[in-house]
Parts: sequence; structure tokens; C-alpha cells
Amino acid sequence: MTTCRPQAPDAPCHRRTRARLAALLLASLAALPAAATPARYELDPVHTRVVFAVSHAGFSQALGAVSGSTGTLEFDPQDWSGARLDVAVPLQRLDLGDPDWNRAALARNLLDAGRWPEARFVSTRVEALDDGRFIVHGQLTLRGVTREVPLEVRFNALRRHPLPPFRRTAGFSATATLSRSAFGIDAWPSVIGDQIELRIEAEAQRDAHPGDDDDAIPPDTPPARQEPATP
Repeated sequence: MTTCRPQAPDAPCHRRTRARLAALLLASLAALPAAATPARYELDPVHTRVVFAVSHAGFSQALGAVSGSTGTLEFDPQDWSGARLDVAVPLQRLDLGDPDWNRAALARNLLDAGRWPEARFVSTRVEALDDGRFIVHGQLTLRGVTREVPLEVRFNALRRHPLPPFRRTAGFSATATLSRSAFGIDAWPSVIGDQIELRIEAEAQRDAHPGDDDDAIPPDTPPARQEPATP
């Protein structure tokens, strides 16, 4: 039997040993589970709506809604740590239930929608709470001012839509609270409250991709269980 000498690293026996180690390493890497790639979804503007409530001089909560939001969502339902959200909200579609109220809200001393026609939210990180609930931290830009706003999100479902074109659809509900004065919207403080309560209902659909098998998705895919982040 040939003995490998340390001073001869290029000896055939050393080359055979290195080849065996390389083969073992490649086999070990091949056995590792492949990391899932987050899928990309487009918000459905018909089924995505932002509802807001604000005090009307302390008498009641004025309710309004904005429909038609667009944007993208990238996520893996088994691992939300890499999820990304980018949404544009068309302020000109704001509806308070009265044309005069709508014009007043969009006027220059309030939303100034002529110069700033949309609000935009871009996520920065996702914090898991418990089954199907998350805090989506992100930057909200409104009236030219950007502030950090956290959204508390509930993941409702991920399944093949029952109506044509039967696209894979994800559904979410979210809430948030923000201060309008933090965005420079401070007119009429005796009539309009400062705190704005938001409720968001959203659906997002994935474009068909070669190799997708939407029939393999069960009727309801429950949210993945994730442990809350350690403080």
C-alpha cells in the first residue's frame, strides 16, 4: 500500500482524498432542502380598500374609503421574514359619502391631492406575532412627508380563486393608527380629529407561471405557525 508523504501534496493518494472529500461535500449540499423563493403577487384594486375613521368635532366618527390601490407583494407563506410590500393609494378616489366633503378633504389645506395624488407605503421588515398575524413595519409617504407606520396584519387565506381565471389569491386584513398632523395635515383642528384609524382589506393575485400547479393548493391553506420574535 502506498503511503502519502506530507511533503508531497500533489501525490496521487492526496488527489484521491481531496476528490472523495469534494464528492462528499457536494452530496451533503444536494441533500439540503432548497430555499423557497418568495412569490410575487399583484394587488387586486377591485378587492382592496382602505377605510378610515376620524373624529368629526367629537360628535361622531366620519367614515371614508379609498378604493383602487395598486402594488406588489412578495412573500413565502412558510417564512415571512423576507416579505416585501409596495402599495400606492390613489387619493383622488377618496369617498366620504358627500361631494362637498370629498372636495374639502382633497383641498390644498388638507390632503392637497392636486400636488400629491397618491399615498405610498413601502415595507421595511415583518415581525411575526402568532398564527397568521404580523406587524408589517414600513414607510408611509403622505402629502410629501414620510413617516414610519406599523400595520397589524392578519393573513386570511391563500388558495386558488373559485372564479375564472382561477388565479392563486392571497387575502389579508390590516389595521393601523396615524396622526394626520405628523404628515403636515393640521388644518381645522377643532373640527377634524388628529388621530386617523385605518382598516385595510386586501387581495393579491399571482400571475400564472410555467410549472405552477394551482390545483395542488388545498381549498384553504392555513397560515404557517411562526414563533414571535424574541424581544
